[in-house]
Amino acid sequence: MTRRGLPSTLRTNFRDDIQLLDSGFVRFWAAAGLVAALLLPLALTNFWTGVANQVFIAVIGALALNLLTGTTGQISLGHAGFVAAGAFTVAALITHFEAPFGFVLLAAAIIGAILGVLVGLPALRLKGLYLAVSTLAAHFVILVGVGQYQSTISYGSGFTIPSPSIFALEIGSERAWYFFLLPFALGVLLLNLNWLRSAYGRAWMAIRHRDVAAEALGINVALYKLLAFSASTSLTCVSGALWAYHTAFVSVEAFDFDMLIRYLAMVIIGGLGSVLGACLGALFVVVLPHIISILADKIPVLQGLGGKTFDLQVGVFGVAMLLFLILEPRGLAGIWARVRFYFQLWPFKYRAWES
Repeated sequence: MTRRGLPSTLRTNFRDDIQLLDSGFVRFWAAAGLVAALLLPLALTNFWTGVANQVFIAVIGALALNLLTGTTGQISLGHAGFVAAGAFTVAALITHFEAPFGFVLLAAAIIGAILGVLVGLPALRLKGLYLAVSTLAAHFVILVGVGQYQSTISYGSGFTIPSPSIFALEIGSERAWYFFLLPFALGVLLLNLNWLRSAYGRAWMAIRHRDVAAEALGINVALYKLLAFSASTSLTCVSGALWAYHTAFVSVEAFDFDMLIRYLAMVIIGGLGSVLGACLGALFVVVLPHIISILADKIPVLQGLGGKTFDLQVGVFGVAMLLFLILEPRGLAGIWARVRFYFQLWPFKYRAWES
């Protein structure tokens, strides 16, 4: 109980409302999750450590897409193209200049911010389906551009990316990548959370609910839309740059429509508009194909699928997205919220002040 006899889960002032760790329950699980994440590589094989690294990179990209589509309500179908822009930034700077790791990441962020402004300008006059089509057009324009660059410089064979180094320490093994990507992804997560708690985040959410009403309240809708596009594409390009370094090979064929569908699945299955949902959705979408592959080898009914395993994965994604849209629109974040409230209220079923 707090002062004046109010329950501890009720927030009575703005300072309580913007706290990141607003209860003992949240603080406990945040600390437990951090300890578990630090110890996880000790229990994982090299393969599953690599999968965890893929999850961290996907979390950054999913948070970027969620910021634009979930928080601001601006539908984007150009996400895979922006990932490609970040990856080819790495390829170009290493091929021509042998640029250091930190400089390349910074360049990818700046290029992403510029692309966000260029794509966001037409979006100021578009909504709904028209906005989605315009971002999809940007996806194809970027892929055509990087495809021409690849065919000219590497004669269509792609680019090999060497392992990066930080302070003369090479990030070569999966475990080294893990301990680099874990704090990096946590930093992006904290950045997103602080954006949402700021005036920028509240303006973006107001635009999502009703941009006309937001403008009537004095919010510069055009400026904040451009900021949302710029911030989202900047993070997406950084995610693409990290993907290129971790994969150690860049080719335009990797950035197809399937990558776009996977990122959309992350934010839909995780819970559109939820930061936690973007993280859970990235975990679900990255890990699920590997689980399906393992089950296809272990379960007699699924044995013999061979090359059809990918088709099974796509089918499972489609069914999962439909089920979440119909049965749980809030996604995995909504399921987590119900579990959290259950344990917070246990052994009681309802809050006392709701009865």
